[in-house]
Amino acid sequence: MLPIPATVQLPETARHYAAHAKAENTRRAYASDWQHFCDWCNAHHRNPLPATPETVAEYLAELASTGKRASTITRRASTIATAHRAAGHRSPTESELVRTTLQGIRRTLGTAPAQKAPLRLDDLRAYVLQLGDSLRDKRDKALLLLGYAGAFRRGELVALNVDDLHFTSQGVRITIRRSKTDQEAQGMVKAIPYGKNRATCPVRALQDWLTSARITGGAVFRNVNRWGQVGERITDRSVALVVKRACQTLGLPEHLFGAHSLRAGLVTDAYAHDVPEAVIQQQSGHKSVPVLRRYRREADLFKTNVLNALPL
Repeated sequence: MLPIPATVQLPETARHYAAHAKAENTRRAYASDWQHFCDWCNAHHRNPLPATPETVAEYLAELASTGKRASTITRRASTIATAHRAAGHRSPTESELVRTTLQGIRRTLGTAPAQKAPLRLDDLRAYVLQLGDSLRDKRDKALLLLGYAGAFRRGELVALNVDDLHFTSQGVRITIRRSKTDQEAQGMVKAIPYGKNRATCPVRALQDWLTSARITGGAVFRNVNRWGQVGERITDRSVALVVKRACQTLGLPEHLFGAHSLRAGLVTDAYAHDVPEAVIQQQSGHKSVPVLRRYRREADLFKTNVLNALPL
């Protein structure tokens, strides 16, 4: 829930909708951030609401000194601001002291995003081709191939239900009912055609998993225990673990890879194969072209390198 203090008098219905103005993951992060700030204030005998600029500046500086990333510290400041505005107070983050403190933290720590490395197609194919016929292997194969082919975010993969799938003679149409950049649930449809290679076709892998696991409704991707029994819907963390297991098998540095590596892999490979940017964006669902182009830089590191023209 967003940090709307209990002391703020709101009708129950208004409090409910205000609390759902952000995505669930964002609400959890904000609630955790606000609790951390309150705990810090209690330990230092400070008032969290309303907090003084000096209190907030000292709190943010301590976060920086304990190794928190600049992005995390910025989010904590945003949480504090949201809580104060919700309670009818002016946010201490608007003060010159807090703003300059944040600026100094960003300059010192840097603001480059910690992106996961892309899982490229050659590596992905090499891994899925060595998977066996167990239910877990079939699930992992479908998850990896579909996640890559659709440039899915992990939350989108986890949320998929059988009702979101529509198989056709050309492949499968997948309805994404809500995503990170679609907080109002307008939805979008992604098309995954049948692959050229049957052994690495995401559509056939998906069909094989659903049939073998006898899944006819509800969650598409589910846990499989050591005895091959199918359980409940997987979590966001499950997707990352499947990717890391693949990297470990391939001898790749698994700490560089995660759930986002599937999405990054598709976009990077598409740029490397000169797929038009608009076509890539249609599949990935990126709202921001500058964000999308980060992956082009990865794809072009060797392809458009100045050393290619020199007799070195």
